[in-house]
Amino acid sequence: MAFVVFFIEQVAIGLYIFAGIALLLTLRRIGRANYELHATRFELQRDLARYARANALTTLALLIEGILFVVAIQVAVAPTLRATLDLAPQVQDVLVDIDFNTPTAAPLSQVDIDEDSVPLIGFDNNEVRITPTPTATPVGTIEPAPSPVGCTSPGAFLQIPANGQVIQNLIEVRGTAFTSDFATYKLEIAGELTGGSYATMESYTQPVETLGVLSQFNPVIYEEGTYQFRLAVFDITDTLRESCSVTIYIRRSAPTPTPGGR
Repeated sequence: MAFVVFFIEQVAIGLYIFAGIALLLTLRRIGRANYELHATRFELQRDLARYARANALTTLALLIEGILFVVAIQVAVAPTLRATLDLAPQVQDVLVDIDFNTPTAAPLSQVDIDEDSVPLIGFDNNEVRITPTPTATPVGTIEPAPSPVGCTSPGAFLQIPANGQVIQNLIEVRGTAFTSDFATYKLEIAGELTGGSYATMESYTQPVETLGVLSQFNPVIYEEGTYQFRLAVFDITDTLRESCSVTIYIRRSAPTPTPGGR
């Protein structure tokens, strides 16, 4: 799962520290077992020393394999997976040239209309007429959700995905991301598989000061469920300066029925 790979990449330094401490303790156990093996004259104690040394060597081999596993994820697996997500297919417009031949109806016969018999509504020149305000086009299916966290500053704003949006297919992430002494902005996601903590999906070094495309989000690699989608903006000291977190719902698209044949 992409969650596990990115999570291991994030905590790699901590895993190295833990493995280093474990390696020191294991080497100490090996040294102690070797000392007891050569110092004792009793066969039973020598057998116990050999058994302890074998266990320590097994632990040493497992620790080395674990370190190599984390290195492989950090150096090869995570960058490859991130590049694969960046190359997700984009939806393109397809122009179809179709010639429609619509029959032309016969012209109507001349109709005489008495203009004096048609009531006309007049308007005073000083009368103010109100034009209806167009309704904003929704970004998709929106369901009830907790209030967004942050999102109070133009430095970190998400237009898409919106709070409570149901996401089934690849979408463009739109908004703004900037601050003074800007360094990076990151797109992060949190859910049950991340233990409630945010995992970084993408990181960019160019600010977006006007409403535009921040990235793309492909939900197909995630399980269905409720997630927190966060835009985080950092300065040159790696301090979180702005953030905007919204709730999204990832769901699978309904399968398209295949017409049967005979």
